[in-house]
Amino acid sequence: MDIQSLQKKISEELTNASTIQSVSELELTYLGRNGAINELLKGIKNLSLEEKKTAGKNINSFKTFIAAEIKKAKEILYSREDRTLGVDATLPPSADESGSLHPITIAVNEITEIFNKIGFIRMSYPEVDWEYYAFETLNMPVTHAARDDFETTFLSGSADKKMGKMVLTPHTSNGQVREMERLKSTPPVRMINIGKCYRPNWDATHTPMFHQFEGLCVDKEITISNLKGTLDYFVRSYFGENTEVRLRPHHFQFTEPSFEVDITCTVCKGTALAPLATSQVARQAKCKICKSGWLELGGTGMVHPNVLKAGGIDPSLYSGWAFGFGIERVNMMKYGIDDIRNYYTGDIRFLNLF
Repeated sequence: MDIQSLQKKISEELTNASTIQSVSELELTYLGRNGAINELLKGIKNLSLEEKKTAGKNINSFKTFIAAEIKKAKEILYSREDRTLGVDATLPPSADESGSLHPITIAVNEITEIFNKIGFIRMSYPEVDWEYYAFETLNMPVTHAARDDFETTFLSGSADKKMGKMVLTPHTSNGQVREMERLKSTPPVRMINIGKCYRPNWDATHTPMFHQFEGLCVDKEITISNLKGTLDYFVRSYFGENTEVRLRPHHFQFTEPSFEVDITCTVCKGTALAPLATSQVARQAKCKICKSGWLELGGTGMVHPNVLKAGGIDPSLYSGWAFGFGIERVNMMKYGIDDIRNYYTGDIRFLNLF
């Protein structure tokens, strides 16, 4: 069949096509790998040079004609389909919603940048680790309550004679001695370790998986004053210039002395009174978030000599401090979030707030 006859044939077929699928089938019949156009091109090899030039030009023109007619037929059918469905195809498309970083990722980036400015390098250590690094090196004996099945998730498998069992790390502190070992027990150490932690709890303030950031500084003549100065710097950088820090004596097995870190409430600004109250009675009501003007940030203290020894560092020559804060918690305190589970429900209304 010559090109003129084929052109007439496809025009009739496209006129009679009533669905987009039938037009697509015609497209395959004429323009597909085994379609009519390729069959015409195969026949060129038997022609003379002059005939090849003419035939090639005619076939390309025919191919262009078919493509244009098929496009036109599809547009007509799409238009009919849109009218049937009540769609106005002439309207501009609706704007795509742009995504955003998860609030935990945003917090991780902010915290990393804050500590980078004062010379702390960000490290990452195993989320599945040996008891040795999670407990032994942190001055926590086998009888310590944190090593109970109710507090720590142990993995199945036989225990190593030195390392013990494997656990899902209940804190980022397992990276302390690992960092000392990485530096071949040679201070200075300035580390910020950010990672996931696991504890079998689930309520408004606890999730089985959460994120912590661990600060560790070891060098000669490091004191509590250095610790307090670093905490002041972080808190004011993250929560705002007017946020105050206080240290309360506490006990942690891997620091001595140990402290709980409190900051002035980000909702009532440390007044302990209900904010935005209008009546005289309401102004005397306690802040629902803090009750006292202070919020607990986390734990800190001077690195215990036994931890330094486990890392191969002489505690008579060097000292250091460490802290461990929950990222979900500091974010809740910064933005006044009252349920930690909001981070992990996938509710786009909550995530869009950030």
